Amino acid sequence: MFKKSIVAATVLALTAGTAFASGCDVGAGKKIRPMQPSSLAEIFFHNIADRALEKLGYEVAQPEEAEYATIHIAVANGDVDFTASHWNVLHKSLYDEAGGADKMTIVGRLISDAVQGYLVDKKSYDAGVKNLEEFKKPEVAAKFDSDGDGKADLAGCAPGWGCEKVIERHLDKFGLRDTVVHNQGAYDAMMADVIARYKNGNPIVFFAWTPYWVTGVLVPGKDVEWIAVPKIEGDEALYTDFEGKNLGFGIDYASFLVNNEFLKANPAVKTLFENVSINVNDVSAEASRQQKGESKIDLIKQHADDWIAQHQSAFDGWVDKACATK
Repeated sequence: MFKKSIVAATVLALTAGTAFASGCDVGAGKKIRPMQPSSLAEIFFHNIADRALEKLGYEVAQPEEAEYATIHIAVANGDVDFTASHWNVLHKSLYDEAGGADKMTIVGRLISDAVQGYLVDKKSYDAGVKNLEEFKKPEVAAKFDSDGDGKADLAGCAPGWGCEKVIERHLDKFGLRDTVVHNQGAYDAMMADVIARYKNGNPIVFFAWTPYWVTGVLVPGKDVEWIAVPKIEGDEALYTDFEGKNLGFGIDYASFLVNNEFLKANPAVKTLFENVSINVNDVSAEASRQQKGESKIDLIKQHADDWIAQHQSAFDGWVDKACATK
């Protein structure tokens, strides 16, 4: 009897700290409505968050997809409950315009150290094209012309992403309208053309960011280089000291953006979102897999499950903390 009591006490002690390891029912009977962009790399980390919410007992609705501006408005108005795709530097104006803190709460630091800016091919960089203002020179811009109009063709940012506003501001502030064309559209299609031009030995200039597959194909320091951007008074939030350069966009980080009323009624979700963290390099690796053909939604869901299995202890820790929220 004594030995059995010791064994029972030992088992209890060992399991007490992992009482929530398989999840809990704080969200039982509740549905949570996410909204995500169409970017497949961001769908990947939304899937990881969705799995954690399911461990709390929530029914996660089929995610709606929209551009970032629409996502911010939808969260603010309560049309959806949250997104995992609020980039704090890039989307500040979208957040403010949609109602800001009166309607939404920015929670956690899901992904950190995302770099964004302009890159040129290494040959051009080594020849002196190391600053965006170099493109004011017609003879420099003409080298990056792909359609015969004499202007540099900058593969830029899709409308509605937020980065297009920064690029447009740069073109105005630095007097680049006469020498640079900001090409906008389907980003991956533009990048396929940029990569083809690079492989043919032509100069290239484009906007990019990490985490994404592009910098895994056109590798900074090897194939391409980040170029500097002059500082603009009033744009201090966009200053970046990266490898001794101001990139003009700021090093960004992604957070959850949650409707205030929903968050007030669901404190466990706030705790969960405060703890979820995914390494930026893991997202870049996922984007590379997608670019190489593993881009079907079912495969992305499997990738998310695989990531959770590889980081099970951290994942369980997020869930446990949320389950313990009163």
